[in-house]
Amino acid sequence: MTSEHVSRLRTNDLELGATEAVQQHFSRHVVAGKPVSQRKLDFEHARPRWLRECMAEATGVFFYVFPGIAAITTFTLNLVDGGPTGTGTAAFGSIFQIGWGFAIGIAFAILTCASTSGGHFNPAITICFAIWQGFPWRKVPYYIFSQIFGAFMAGMLLMGMWWPEIQEFKAASVAAGKGLVYNGGPASILCTFPNPTQTNMGYLFLTEFFVDSYIGIVIWACLDPANPFVSPASAPFAIGLAYATMVWGFADIAISTNLARDLGTRIVAAIFFGGESFTYMNYSWIAILVNVPATMFATGYYEFLMRDSLSKIGKGHAVHEDGEEGLQRHITRTGTIETGAANAIRGKQENSSDDNAGLYKQETMS
Repeated sequence: MTSEHVSRLRTNDLELGATEAVQQHFSRHVVAGKPVSQRKLDFEHARPRWLRECMAEATGVFFYVFPGIAAITTFTLNLVDGGPTGTGTAAFGSIFQIGWGFAIGIAFAILTCASTSGGHFNPAITICFAIWQGFPWRKVPYYIFSQIFGAFMAGMLLMGMWWPEIQEFKAASVAAGKGLVYNGGPASILCTFPNPTQTNMGYLFLTEFFVDSYIGIVIWACLDPANPFVSPASAPFAIGLAYATMVWGFADIAISTNLARDLGTRIVAAIFFGGESFTYMNYSWIAILVNVPATMFATGYYEFLMRDSLSKIGKGHAVHEDGEEGLQRHITRTGTIETGAANAIRGKQENSSDDNAGLYKQETMS
């Protein structure tokens, strides 16, 4: 039995997700490890798989959300004439810093937790994996709950760590007659609110839809095993940079990008800053819900127009549903093989033909 079989023994297949992009593992021996005890193996075997997956999704979302909202908090609370000290000049931090906070957080989330749960970290991505890649629908509800819970815990921890500064900011904002819930206000360190001038909900909807679709296509391309331009090691950072790119381009006009990231922290905002966190300018439904249809559109666009399943088969990452016979029928019916990794199939056929020709030549000579 090979080491690969041992590593997957009695653990079921790794879940579909970012794990697909990091299937190739290399052994690293930094220091000699102590032998693995039977007691440890028994303990690990007894752990409920659903619990491991839930905790991995919650932890991954926490790793992704917390650095981002911490960067937002640093930026917001240190605005000269905008924060506790009183028009909005950044004394410390920037949107550039916020983008990197989310980007590196996403990369670390994938690197840390994807091998356990598949690394979805977004309810829309979980739903799309169920639609397009065969992820079990029975797991979708508890994945989504775990993701929202991870964002909620990130918001709660941030409130605890920044409590004195946030309280000072609240007092200054109320004294200035601005309230608590507005873009640039105390509640905005946790979740997104539109600018007062952004009264057109259609405009906000289209902005959110575009941003989420952009990120969705990049994620789907990074997880495509037939894509020769994304290595397993670079996939987490490429996905993170896609998110950062949208932050740098659109953060000043209100974007959310992730149902779990927004809903989890918006619940925290409602606890500490009031229910207006959900009712302000009737915007919250856009921040929470648009991510799902936008990501479904993006992944559907990739699946219908850009996916090369023959190349995927040629690279050994998938098989035809009817096996080799089905693949041969397809090749015979279409008459040509698509370019790309499917050339490997052609190479195998040519090698087989050469062998048959050599055998025929030997038979005729004899």
